Amino acid sequence: MQNFINQLSEVLESKYILTQDEDKAPYLTDWRKRYTGKAFAVLLPSTSNEVAAIVKLCAQHQIALVPQGGHTGFCGGATPDNSGKQVILSLKRMKQIREIDIANQTITLEAGCILQSVQEKAVENGYLFPLSLGAEGSCMIGGNLATNAGGTNVLRYGNTRDLCLGLEVVTAKGEIWDGIKGLRKDNTGYDLRDLFIGSEGTLGIITAAVMKLYPLPVSQWTTLVACENIASTIALLTLFQKRANSLLTGFEMMTRESLDLNEKHFPQMANPLQGNPPYTVLIELSDHESEEHVRQLLETILEDAFEKSIISDAIIASNLTQANSFWHMREHITLAQAEEGANLKHDITIPLSSLDSFIRETDELMREKFLGVRIINFGHLGDGNLHYNIAPPLGADPKTFNETNEKLIHELVYGQVERCKGSISAEHGVGQLKLDGLRAHKGEVAHDLMKALKTALDPQNILNPHKVVSI
Repeated sequence: MQNFINQLSEVLESKYILTQDEDKAPYLTDWRKRYTGKAFAVLLPSTSNEVAAIVKLCAQHQIALVPQGGHTGFCGGATPDNSGKQVILSLKRMKQIREIDIANQTITLEAGCILQSVQEKAVENGYLFPLSLGAEGSCMIGGNLATNAGGTNVLRYGNTRDLCLGLEVVTAKGEIWDGIKGLRKDNTGYDLRDLFIGSEGTLGIITAAVMKLYPLPVSQWTTLVACENIASTIALLTLFQKRANSLLTGFEMMTRESLDLNEKHFPQMANPLQGNPPYTVLIELSDHESEEHVRQLLETILEDAFEKSIISDAIIASNLTQANSFWHMREHITLAQAEEGANLKHDITIPLSSLDSFIRETDELMREKFLGVRIINFGHLGDGNLHYNIAPPLGADPKTFNETNEKLIHELVYGQVERCKGSISAEHGVGQLKLDGLRAHKGEVAHDLMKALKTALDPQNILNPHKVVSI
């Protein structure tokens, strides 16, 4: 190991090679504090060439490395194992914005750029970078790409994959693939870009990307709407999709239990809708025409929804401050869960046609088999992505409850997901959390194809081993 460290000193300054326990500690535990590992070093390169040199050394010494961005993942994908033999490769110093191409409406940037800073840079130039997540103040573009992050604007702009035109990637051999092109059409064989997006650093290390920009909307209107059941929320979504079409930017669902938990820990986040209805829907329309145009459209759709008895109450934000308060209420649910203690999370996707039966049947089964559990269900209803989370009964010790029931609860939820032909991971990735169940979910053929790709691109298994797929 000392020989490896000595060779590293020819690549990085000593202050960017962290080997002391107190210096490594912030990199060893995931955001949820579910996984803690060990690493004999944390490395902080600032260029793609330095990343490539580090990977070559790791290949030479057969040392596994774990790429890490903002460290905000939910599935332990950026946390090392307990062997103490792995190194962490933090990309946080790679934060240069290389180019903003106004004519091409693209931004070329490095993997360590904080998402919020990218959003702000786009606005400075009169454009919108639409990726938006609860962790946008600390998550990084490299991690967003590595997990194909979703967020609140997927309905209109798609996942991170849909926003990316080109990549720069360091391979397991320490070679740099220069795919930095801002092309919207490039039909020259296999799409390598799509191969690396969503691979969680197991096939290559994303060091830079070309991302799409969009014209800034002229106006945005946000509303909170009350629905009595999930069938009504889906009917409301259909109505907005038909009437507003591409103007529909966000469609988020929150259950009464999720907002009760919110209010418990953040009283200022109480639901302004009367009685905190069974389902609260947060809707955003954005338009490139006048504010009057989108406001009238929103009011017309809501009036129609009232007449059809789809909704029982609605509040249209009267200003930006109120609109932001609606969004903060949605974003604080995750923080409220963290305050409440460890809970069992499920980031799932269900076809909209099966969403009603999934929620009704799964809720019923969950409450029958696990008395007193609290179902904290919320998410991006517009694209079928639910954060179907289970909190222990009031008064129960979270650690004991989770250790006793985690396997059974996951099996129940994932069994229901399979029944509905859904996915066990919508936007959080696989990491190490969902590794064991992936073969059964993907099927033998798909899983074996994934293993074949991993073996071909990383035969030494040095890139984030035992994440996504094991070889």
